[in-house]
Amino acid sequence: MSQNSLSSAAVNTPEAKNKTLILVLICLLALVTTFIVSGLNVALPAISKDFKADAVSLNWIVAAYALGIAIFSVPFGRIADIVGIKKLFTIGIGVIILASILVILANSAPFLIIIRLLQGLGAAMITSTSMAMVSRAFPGKQRGRALGYYTACVYAGISAGPLVGGILTERVNWRAIFWVPIPIGLVVLVLTLWKIKGEWAECKGESFDYSGSLIYGLSLAAVMYGFSLLPGVLGGVITLIGILGILGFLIYENGKASPILDVSLFKNNRAFVFSNLAALIAYTATAAITFLLSLFLQYIKGYNAELAGIILITQPVIQTILSPVAGRLSDKFETRKVASIGMAIVCLGLISFAFLTSTTPTVLIILNLLLLGTGFALFSSPNINAIVSAVKPKYYAVASSVSGTMRTIGQTLSIGICMIVMAIIIGRVVIGPENFLALLTSVKIVFGISAFLCFLAVFASLSRGESNNDQT
Repeated sequence: MSQNSLSSAAVNTPEAKNKTLILVLICLLALVTTFIVSGLNVALPAISKDFKADAVSLNWIVAAYALGIAIFSVPFGRIADIVGIKKLFTIGIGVIILASILVILANSAPFLIIIRLLQGLGAAMITSTSMAMVSRAFPGKQRGRALGYYTACVYAGISAGPLVGGILTERVNWRAIFWVPIPIGLVVLVLTLWKIKGEWAECKGESFDYSGSLIYGLSLAAVMYGFSLLPGVLGGVITLIGILGILGFLIYENGKASPILDVSLFKNNRAFVFSNLAALIAYTATAAITFLLSLFLQYIKGYNAELAGIILITQPVIQTILSPVAGRLSDKFETRKVASIGMAIVCLGLISFAFLTSTTPTVLIILNLLLLGTGFALFSSPNINAIVSAVKPKYYAVASSVSGTMRTIGQTLSIGICMIVMAIIIGRVVIGPENFLALLTSVKIVFGISAFLCFLAVFASLSRGESNNDQT
């Protein structure tokens, strides 16, 4: 099918007729969901004080959200194809609103972790549908620009989180961060139901693989829980069981008539495989940056949450500015080159952070965050464009959920690495002046590991080969 034919067909879809509104609504949700993640990071010391939570519990408060997305994104991608993309999208908004209300009412760290998992479930519904809607509405050479704007809103939310979250934490309390998603979520929900007509269910009437979903979810949960128990023997055993479960899941799905994950997408599709692998490694390497620097700036440097938030917005602000530019570049130039250059820049920034000391000038931290922001902007939206462009339109929902899963598994593993290092170096204790040196050592070790992972991500990105603007 020619590019003109694809574009002509896309114009007649319900998504294309409302493409500007769809992009705006999805961008608003991207802004909100990333805001509550980055805003929470600067509030962790305040949460620790309220709930007397130790370092490992703080990690789980962050990781539970990403784990929820990772476990449910792939099953929800399949459910969206069966029951309807818009239906699942709107349910996800409702879950996010409900979970935000419950977070405000949380009275303990374990309860907060459970609600964060529920928030992740709602975000998984949104993640597994939003990119499918954007990809259908913006075909071929329009897609990179649209994904660039979407990515810019992701980083706008990340930018606003530390700043607004820090101000709210200092001047109201940390719970005020979760007031923000409620009115915005309600507006998006109303506009979606009112203005976006029609439904899109590519596999309506087909069966859902409940057993495969259970195997996948339990296996992924085992990997993450096992990670949190490392370096203990029990942690290693549970992690290994989880990895074997994921391998068994892939074998099981390969023989299913209606799988939740079509394994054939990974066969003879170099661009799809290595683009997702690059995303997995990249997010594993970078997702904990804000978490680590938030602890470094507040505990080691002694800054309050508001000032730490102002410093931490540096990286996402530059990513917000440059992401639309990077999206356009991926429409004009080979995505492999643009994304790989970006990841190489990120690697340099992480190497620099591996040499942090208590006397490192704040201006150098800000400059390095600018470097990281530039690199990740060049990587992120071109890499998403490469993933979606590597499959046929009927697989957009699946590709969207796989891409989201790679991102969230990477984010979860990133926090998991922090858990392991902090458990070994600091132990399960509340962070105080007596273990600030151990905290600094932990931060430097994690940044060193992250730099090595980014080095591997550069090669994964280069290995994808040339990508198409659209599959036919």
